[in-house]
Amino acid sequence: MIIRFLAGIAIFLVTASTCLAVDIHRSDVAAFIDSMVSEHDYDRTELERILGAAETKQPILDKIANPAEKTLTWAEYRPIFMTRERVQAGATFWRENCAMLDRISAETGVPVEIIVGIIGVETYFGRITGGNRVLDALATLAFDYPPREEFFRGELVAFLLLVREEQMQATDAVGSYAGAMGRPQFMPSSYRAYAVDATGDGKRDIWNDWADVAGSIANYFVAHGWSAGKEVTTQATLSSRFKGPVPDNQLRADVTVRSLSDAGVVFATGLANDSKGQLLTYAGSDGPEYWVGFHNFFVITRYNHSVMYALAVYQLGQEIAGEIARDDS
Repeated sequence: MIIRFLAGIAIFLVTASTCLAVDIHRSDVAAFIDSMVSEHDYDRTELERILGAAETKQPILDKIANPAEKTLTWAEYRPIFMTRERVQAGATFWRENCAMLDRISAETGVPVEIIVGIIGVETYFGRITGGNRVLDALATLAFDYPPREEFFRGELVAFLLLVREEQMQATDAVGSYAGAMGRPQFMPSSYRAYAVDATGDGKRDIWNDWADVAGSIANYFVAHGWSAGKEVTTQATLSSRFKGPVPDNQLRADVTVRSLSDAGVVFATGLANDSKGQLLTYAGSDGPEYWVGFHNFFVITRYNHSVMYALAVYQLGQEIAGEIARDDS
């Protein structure tokens, strides 16, 4: 799961160099090691060896300050993912894994197009999984990015526990600049909580096993309240009855289908009047686009806290499903 943060936050540097070995004797690093030993019974020698192999990297700090969802408009963001090549790659992936995807969808209630949309947006169906060592990314952000050090120290804890639990080599795992791992881009805490063994081989392999990847994504959505068979989102227009103002985009649905309709938002849905929804606005290439997001839409935003991300996942999945349907007709 890729994590995004506000652009424009000051970057705190420890050196002018782009790369520097983590100093295990630095006071905050030493205190972290002490807490891992006392709270999690981690072997001190092994932990010092692992953290001593980590490197603080300036490019990671640069990237965390400029996430695409905060620096691009919808008109700029959407074309990154909605390409003919990516749709065709998604259709190929769907056909090659049809039986597995259908099984996981039937077991969890999460549609295939949502699972495929996530994989397509996150890693282009496994093509782009990140080139940073997870250890370096988390150590850099845990010890040299004060605005979010608490969050990333928690993820570093989760990663180190994961290394011990799964008998991994800490320096082998690679992922995004924020420490997201594998084909579904799970943060370490999400891996520990939601990754599943969908093949029954005793492993939760989100790097190489597509069944484990798809099963883990579906399990994440189920755990965050996915409502099987319910709509995700629909495009809307504003009638002359709409008096505004248009609300700022938010990551929750706190009004109802009825109240939106009564306010002059025009959209089609089969959901009940008391179903939760929220009006969303996107800066499209031809002006504002209006959408109504329902409960399941905001479940997608739990994967990545961005309404642009959620709509990209939905639209990519729909395009790929349409490609499959056209080929089968």
